[in-house]
Parts: sequence; C-alpha cells; structure tokens
Amino acid sequence: AKVDSLFPQRIKPVKLRWTQAWRRMNKKGKVEEGGKKKTRKAAKFQKAIVGMSLDDLKKKKAQKPELRKASEAAAKEAKERVAKKTAASKGAKSAAPKAKGKADKVANKGSAPAVGKAFKGKK
Repeated sequence: AKVDSLFPQRIKPVKLRWTQAWRRMNKKGKVEEGGKKKTRKAAKFQKAIVGMSLDDLKKKKAQKPELRKASEAAAKEAKERVAKKTAASKGAKSAAPKAKGKADKVANKGSAPAVGKAFKGKK
C-alpha cells in the first residue's frame, strides 16, 4: 500500500531509505562480495612472420645493432647486384620486342576493345 501510494506521486524508490532500490544504490548489505574484479593483463607472445621463423626473429633481436646494420647493408648490396645482372641480361635479349610492344599499346590506346565481334544475330 505504501509503494502504491508513492507511485502516482512520482516519488522514486531510490530516494527512500527503506527500499531495496536505495540499499542497492548505496551498497548496503551483501558483505560477502568484497574486492574488485581482477582484470587480466594480455600476455605478450611472438609469432613467426612470412619468410622468417621464430628462431630467426629471436636471433635477429639478440644481435647488436651494429651487426644488424652491417648484415642488412650486405643483404641489400647482394640484392642490387642480382638485380643489375638480371636487368643486363633481360635488356640484351628483349630490347627490340619491348619497343614494339610499346608502339602497339600507344596505337591501341584510344580504341575500345572488340566485344561485339563474337555476337552473331540481329541487333
């Protein structure tokens, strides 16, 4: 009866000390539940990446920075040498066909592709 009379008066149960709602809001009772919830810290772990195993990654990380820079420079130099060799051999073999291909591309640039040739029938 008390609650029913307070409802039309728009008196909120949270404002009344004797209600369960007030007790819930003000954290009265329920003494057993103590302490905050523990949050889990994300565990760090390493994964292998494409082209390099986990062991290789660990070895690279363990290296001193000077050694790492030296090895990277050597690898880059070797790559450049290989690239120069392949460019020189390709350039000697296919210099003429490349020019011809470019000329064809320039000539065909404005024209649309021939799509309707395969169609046989009335339009």
